[in-house]
Amino acid sequence: MKKKILFLGESYRADAITWMNGLEEFGDFEIITWELKTPSDNSKNRIKRVWEFLFAISKIKSLIKLEKPNMVIAERTTSYGFLAAMSGIKPIAIAQQGRTDLWPEKSISLPLKKIIQNYAFTKADLIHAWGPVMTESMIENKVDMSKVLVLPKGIDLNKFENKNTATPEKIHAIVTRSLLTEYRHVTILKSFAVLNEKGIDFSLTIVGDGSQLNALKDLAKELQIANKVKFTGRIANTELPKLLQESNFYISMPITEGVSASLFEAMACGCYPIVSDIPGNRSWINHRQNGQLVTIDNDKQLAEELIWSFNNPEYRREAARKNRIFIEEHVNYNTHMKIISDKYHQLINAID
Repeated sequence: MKKKILFLGESYRADAITWMNGLEEFGDFEIITWELKTPSDNSKNRIKRVWEFLFAISKIKSLIKLEKPNMVIAERTTSYGFLAAMSGIKPIAIAQQGRTDLWPEKSISLPLKKIIQNYAFTKADLIHAWGPVMTESMIENKVDMSKVLVLPKGIDLNKFENKNTATPEKIHAIVTRSLLTEYRHVTILKSFAVLNEKGIDFSLTIVGDGSQLNALKDLAKELQIANKVKFTGRIANTELPKLLQESNFYISMPITEGVSASLFEAMACGCYPIVSDIPGNRSWINHRQNGQLVTIDNDKQLAEELIWSFNNPEYRREAARKNRIFIEEHVNYNTHMKIISDKYHQLINAID
């Protein structure tokens, strides 16, 4: 008989879908989901979301009474992780999504978030760190590291195949991050405007949706590169591999990062990565060895690094080859999700 898992988190997100699908495939679990309904896209909705969060426990407990799950898992240690800890279900697995999950760093609610996070850490039976950069803040917070599993969910190598068709004579760049200010799409557009001024041919595909969509479209027009920039909007995750395989550059300029599945997907498909120089990216990218690192908000440096790598195609090809091998050996979805699923069964059996 299948074991039931209650997943607390935004079930539409690609990371969440990967997590849940892997548990169903490799653990033979049945997944039940619950999430907050109010988006946090403006100040009014953020206030509504806080109220929804305050009354969430009673709704979750009603769902638990109805479905009787064997385990609860949650993404983010400061929100859904706290709700999981309050749910009354054992065992509990929570996943830190960012480098700390304490974001924004200057938020007035930060002291409260720290209290909530510490409570979730204490109550959890298993804590996921999708990469080593996440463990640094856990150690600082004196988390019981024996409960921490450092392992990315991995990439489905059967979907994200190494079948890159991009022509090397032109920059075919892709960005696959949400259109939010923290991902610095403005920096990316400005850097490509520099390339345009220098007469370097390119196409830039920006995948995803978010609050900055219209502003970014307007900026592309202002920079006179709108004819070379394609905004796809939100797409199905099944459509993403083809777009990556048609691109030879992957660009990502976030100001903070935990572990980026988007980066892994691009590396798997043969895209050459140019990313922001932050701890979460330095865990995987060594400058001018298997990609390039660029200072946050430095559009001129990004343009320079793009030009350098475009003028060194042999280096890029070798980097792409090494990156694919790395993904196959260290970020394999089939292997990692089997490990995670087995761990969940062990936790459930220990409670039973």
